[in-house]
Amino acid sequence: MSNPISSPMEFKNYKVFKYTYAGRPLVIETGKMAGLANGSVLCRYGDTVVLCCATASEKPRDGIDFLPLSVDFDERMYAAGKIPGGYLKREGKPSEKAVLTSRVIDRPIRPLFPKDLRNDVALTLTVMSVDYDCSPEITAMIGASIALSISDIPWNGPIGGAFMGLVDGEIILNPTYEQQKKSDLQLTVAASMEKVVMIEAGANEVDDDTMYNAIMKAHEEIKDLLQFVNGIIDEVGKPKFDYPSCELDHDMFDEIFAFCEKDVMDALDTDDKNVRDAKMVPVKDAILEKFTEKYPELPGMMDELVYKIQKKIVRRWLLVDKKRVDGRRMDQIRPLGSEVGVLPRTHGSGLFTRGQTQVLTVATLGTLSEAQMLDGIDSETSKRYMHHYNMPGFSTGEAKPVRSPGRREIGHGALAERSLIPVLPSEEEFPYAIRLVSDVVSSNGSTSQGSVCGSTLALMDAGVPIKAPVAGISCGLITAEDGSWDTMLDIQGLEDFYGDMDFKVAGTHKGITSIQMDLKVDGLTPAIIRKALEMTHIGRDYIIDEVLLKAIPAPRAEVSKYAPKMTSMKIDPDKIREVIGKGGAVIQKIVADTGAKIDIEDDGTIHIAAVNGEQAAAAKACIDAIVFEPEVGAIYTGTVTGIKEFGCFVEYAPGKEGMVHISKIAPRRIEKVEDVLKLGDVVKVKYIGLDKKGRMDFSIKDALEG
Repeated sequence: MSNPISSPMEFKNYKVFKYTYAGRPLVIETGKMAGLANGSVLCRYGDTVVLCCATASEKPRDGIDFLPLSVDFDERMYAAGKIPGGYLKREGKPSEKAVLTSRVIDRPIRPLFPKDLRNDVALTLTVMSVDYDCSPEITAMIGASIALSISDIPWNGPIGGAFMGLVDGEIILNPTYEQQKKSDLQLTVAASMEKVVMIEAGANEVDDDTMYNAIMKAHEEIKDLLQFVNGIIDEVGKPKFDYPSCELDHDMFDEIFAFCEKDVMDALDTDDKNVRDAKMVPVKDAILEKFTEKYPELPGMMDELVYKIQKKIVRRWLLVDKKRVDGRRMDQIRPLGSEVGVLPRTHGSGLFTRGQTQVLTVATLGTLSEAQMLDGIDSETSKRYMHHYNMPGFSTGEAKPVRSPGRREIGHGALAERSLIPVLPSEEEFPYAIRLVSDVVSSNGSTSQGSVCGSTLALMDAGVPIKAPVAGISCGLITAEDGSWDTMLDIQGLEDFYGDMDFKVAGTHKGITSIQMDLKVDGLTPAIIRKALEMTHIGRDYIIDEVLLKAIPAPRAEVSKYAPKMTSMKIDPDKIREVIGKGGAVIQKIVADTGAKIDIEDDGTIHIAAVNGEQAAAAKACIDAIVFEPEVGAIYTGTVTGIKEFGCFVEYAPGKEGMVHISKIAPRRIEKVEDVLKLGDVVKVKYIGLDKKGRMDFSIKDALEG
């Protein structure tokens, strides 16, 4: 029988490109996998492997005024040699880490698409192998940029990514796993050849100058990387496809703008969002009444039209008149307020208000066993501090039902969480699991940073001994076509919508704990970054001193009476079995007798939680008794629990017995133990040590002499 396969498979367009990045090999393969995507690469960094695919629809989507872009960081558990947990044993919804990584890659990529593109674009980044020394996030970002750049999808890239650490005061590019564990900085930077397009950072109170230097060093490294990427594009890149522009008709826009300009300016000129929205209703009605007959398609594009009219006015005010919608100076913060102890039965609560943005954060303390278990491809398996963020429709005056958290909510919660981690006490200092929930009850800009401030209030109100208060604030940007620009502190909703940047920085007086930067332009210059860091530092110092510390000067001395009372102790790991008992009988009895909850770790650390301190102390006393070891030469008070011909048994500690030989009961020779002792007698005993058979040997006679 002849061979049914005509010839071995050949990949005629298969190419391999190699680069050394931070001393590790970066290998890009094209033309072998996912050939039906518009652009695809297999990106290898060390032993980390990510398949990056970019696809686009043939036609634009009707009835939308935005780019329908999706970025999915798709973790495969086999990449880390793991089988997924749960009943189904397959990957389910993305992990929180995957969602955050998708957002980090989306933010620098999105502004570089043409503003009038309405074709669906999907970036799928499948993690197939993980080397903890080589970040899958950076690998995916680089691969996504190359996949888009070599595809026929219109995009103004490429960009590159770098992950920076700070170890022993030295700024390090793409630190290894061991270096990351010691690093005071986790900084992700994305940049084009000319500008920085994205910054995301978590830091252990790093000063502004060090942060700025790390960002600049990352950009220099990225420039070298992009020379390599441009070589790939030159060799295998496709021509970009043509697409129908979805821009508004310029003549129509100019005519309608001239008609409503003064009315829109009047509507926008207020610091009250409700007043502004109410004034815009008759303006929209007037536009539809006058122009619908001439422009029949107008009702379907009304939202985009009004957006662009307002944007033109707000940007002109900021750039030319240096005027803000609510009348503030460019460096002025909105009115601030803070309050603690808002809710009587919670463990801690804080209400933070900035203008019409208001966030209520509530702290809940639990046992360490209530820490969150993580099931993902990275090395982190649990976390004791969790921060969750919610933004219901009523916070913006919208009538919409409550739904499960989306990517934005997950991202804002993670940002606030990252901001507070550097100031939290260690597990040994404060053996609690901590959950914070930030509920946005009113939103008009920068709710994520309001959550940071509310978190400081809630933690201090809960009696969590944080090292320093943390505040967060945002800085905006407005740019002109001639290259001029200006920044403004504490942006509200309109300035976020119509401006070019939301540069969020949280930190203490000492330094930065987090940064997240969102851009709508093609990047930032070093001067803009420096100015943003300076403005936000001044802003957060003011909030800490004049608002947060005036509401609560220091963490409460004790946790709430409604919080569990925790105590910790350390025992010999070899004694764990005795504390647990056969089938868990011993520890279950302690829990039943005291009402405490007990968690035991493999290293012998025991955490005890109870409703009150007396219950915790009782549980600790029980465990102390179980693991108690007498010291040679020490004297103890015990109870006679058994009498034999050769001596007696004495309970020298709860549940602990030792033997006293008949020769060591009295200073004189006795014939029978019963001549001197009876069951229940309380006696002093001295621990002599182990006898020849390895049994504990005690003496009443020596204790009397002692």
